[in-house]
Amino acid sequence: MVAESFLPHMNGVTHSILQVLRHLRERGDDVLVIAPSSSWMEDEAPAEVEGYPVHRLPSIPLQGYTNVRVAAGTVNRVRRILADFSPDVVHIASPFVLGWRAVQAAHALSLPSVCVYQTEVPNYAARYGFPWLEEVLWQQVERIHDLATLTVAPSSFCLDQLHGRGIQRVHLWRRGVDTHRFHPAKRDEALRAELAPNGERLIGFVGRLAAEKQVEDLAVLNGLPGTRLVIVGSGPLKDSLRKKLPGAHFAGFQGGEDLARHVASFDLFVHPGESETFCQTIQEAMASGVPVVAVGRGGPLDLVDASRTGWLYRPGDLDELRERVRDLAYDDVKRGAFAEAAFRSVQGRTWPVLCEQLVGYYERAIRVRRRQNDVYVRTYLEQSSGWDGWLLPRGAGRTL
Repeated sequence: MVAESFLPHMNGVTHSILQVLRHLRERGDDVLVIAPSSSWMEDEAPAEVEGYPVHRLPSIPLQGYTNVRVAAGTVNRVRRILADFSPDVVHIASPFVLGWRAVQAAHALSLPSVCVYQTEVPNYAARYGFPWLEEVLWQQVERIHDLATLTVAPSSFCLDQLHGRGIQRVHLWRRGVDTHRFHPAKRDEALRAELAPNGERLIGFVGRLAAEKQVEDLAVLNGLPGTRLVIVGSGPLKDSLRKKLPGAHFAGFQGGEDLARHVASFDLFVHPGESETFCQTIQEAMASGVPVVAVGRGGPLDLVDASRTGWLYRPGDLDELRERVRDLAYDDVKRGAFAEAAFRSVQGRTWPVLCEQLVGYYERAIRVRRRQNDVYVRTYLEQSSGWDGWLLPRGAGRTL
């Protein structure tokens, strides 16, 4: 399993990797994790997770976002690691830099690879002031996924997006949600009294405080009477956002049961980021019985059933964002009905079910690669000596 980012940096990519590792351990599979080093807090970077070793590659911090590390090293180095472990399949999570090396190394070794498309990196270019890089980054995405045995994507929006770029062999793999951890019963009245001493309606956001999340768009909610914005998360923009959202409560990073308590204590969940390939925090809010207002692009299109579990607003239309929030904040009956529908909509979306589907994609990739290897061997032998490649045993292509 090759991770573009991993512990101790916690994000959507890391979260899904941890869930998959837990499932593979319960199945009894052998796993090696390859990830960037984390010298910024090396003591907190585990050498193993779920009993599996983590092979760390040297890395450098991403400019402007030092918690994110970019792995150094060469394709040959990754190839040697893979050759030593001799895996049946290579899982490449959110590939871009390290992932590109990994997919090349797997291809060179005739190993099947499953690339998990999880981050819309090209869309980040404009957010970080480099709009001219967007097409260049898309070309890199195409190279990675064209070389992979198959790709899994988390939403119908992403499927259409990748198909529109000419990328083939793409399959839908959504994300699970822990419906025991995130549950309406976690609502904490003492926490609500602390955050809303005058009985305000709590409007919550959870996520990284970074440019791609567009948290500054929530400034349009400033001044809504009887409401208070609660921002859960940390990141490079935390100081500037405090100035843009002067009435908001910044709860910082929350995890585990503390995160579950915060989410369940919201009256309404908002998410303005237009670059979400899935948006796990929306599922967690819905599992907590909290209706959602989100931008109508990317993963939220699949998650939010407009006028039943929440509202979607047109990208860039912040007036509509404000009106959708106003509609639910001040109508207790409607908000309650939406909350109940949101809760029901995510029941059954458990991680074990989704992870077993992923294992099915591993098996499919192995079959596809085996057929490709057989074709390569037949072609090689027919061109070099005229032998009938069909006589070779299955798997001979990998030995060759």
